[in-house]
Amino acid sequence: MSHNSIEQSVRESLQGYFRDLGGETPDGVYDMVVRLVEKPLLEVVMSHADNNQSRAAQWLGLNRNTLRKKLLEHKLL
Repeated sequence: MSHNSIEQSVRESLQGYFRDLGGETPDGVYDMVVRLVEKPLLEVVMSHADNNQSRAAQWLGLNRNTLRKKLLEHKLL
């Protein structure tokens, strides 16, 4: 899967989200999207890194402590 297909999937999902709102005013869309994308991102990267937090943090371009905080926030630890 290329970067473009991930981007297109997000775009299509957001279009569906706004369609489903039926004219209602959205609230907190940015935080919602980040939260919904971040958890599966962390799950997949941690799996491919064999749950090695240092390796996963390097792949993600994050400080290991930041990764650990995010893993705790998403109840992945």
